[in-house]
Amino acid sequence: MERHILMEDYAYELPEERIARFPLEERSASKLLVWRAGAIAERRFADLGEVLPEGQLLVFNNTKVIRARIVMHKPSGARIEVFCLEPREPADYERAFAARGECLWSCIVGNLKKWKEGAVRIRFDLDGREELVEAEIAERGAREQLVRFRWTADRTFGELLELLGRIPIPPYLGRESEEIDNTRYQTVYSKIEGSVAAPTAGLHFTPEVIAAMRCRGFAFEEVTLHVGAGTFLPVKEADAARHAMHTEHFEITLATLRALRARLGAVTAVGTTSVRTLESLPALAWRIRTGGTPDAARAVGQWEPYDLPASYTGAEALDDLAGYLEREGMDRLKASTQIMIAPLGFEFRVVRNIVTNFHQPSSTLLLLVAAYTRGAWRPIYDYALGHGFRFLSYGDSSVLMR
Repeated sequence: MERHILMEDYAYELPEERIARFPLEERSASKLLVWRAGAIAERRFADLGEVLPEGQLLVFNNTKVIRARIVMHKPSGARIEVFCLEPREPADYERAFAARGECLWSCIVGNLKKWKEGAVRIRFDLDGREELVEAEIAERGAREQLVRFRWTADRTFGELLELLGRIPIPPYLGRESEEIDNTRYQTVYSKIEGSVAAPTAGLHFTPEVIAAMRCRGFAFEEVTLHVGAGTFLPVKEADAARHAMHTEHFEITLATLRALRARLGAVTAVGTTSVRTLESLPALAWRIRTGGTPDAARAVGQWEPYDLPASYTGAEALDDLAGYLEREGMDRLKASTQIMIAPLGFEFRVVRNIVTNFHQPSSTLLLLVAAYTRGAWRPIYDYALGHGFRFLSYGDSSVLMR
């Protein structure tokens, strides 16, 4: 099936002054745009529990942003910035962060033209001893480089990143990361290290907001999707259907699948990363139904969910996935996805409502909003621009309800 998405239809003018460069002093003090089947209202984020229908199950992405930017130097003194994207040896995030002495990562390198050969280094003091981290390019690529790290300190690679790395805030903020970003560019429920960008819809939640919502009968579950640098990449194609989505790795437990099944029809995804995780599940489930296995080593294809039978329901998908895990004696499913949710008749089988920030013009995240609102994204963004809402990662929030 031939697909076309003209990105000029998803462009809007975003004034620089509307981009939130820093977070508000209080997370939950942000504004909340409420879209309910076309009607728009305005509240504060702290009121979310009064806005959402009763009995909702909110799904958080509990990924944690790693200090993925490391500034190193050549012996000549040239400054080289290495941005760690994804582990290669070991390829599993948990084992990569636990590695000692050596590991291999796919990286974006700043000032690459100055790094033609040899190693770049960073020397640092640890417990009164001088230690060394060296990096060499093992394989060159057009955009990403395979970089091998070696170090002398008796520390894991995760500990080294925590010690020497910097939080990779989005480039559209137009500034270097600061101390405040170390805490505020993380959600209060972040747990599993692996992202190079925050699931920003969750930045507004505080322990107090969550506790108050629990008291009102709301439930919470977590998935893990590690957000890649592809989140920052603009759609350069005039036809977004030709834009290749990056691969994102995710994990969901059997307990969460059961909770989703129990409250299907009342599932609120917190952020586009949670949406992409939840809406990738039916494609994996259909593989089980048709082939006996989710074939989880193969990423959910960009258009794969569009090819599912219209009659295949979210309830059937969750039952198929839970049943498979139970038969195999597994307590969780690890998989990856390249899903593009766009206004091409995408069917939301799991997600009922969405909490999300305001996204960049002509972005795949805006396409997701357009798909959910059945094309009615522009009145939402016109309202936000006309009523003082702050945009992008540290900006204000919206809740979308059909």
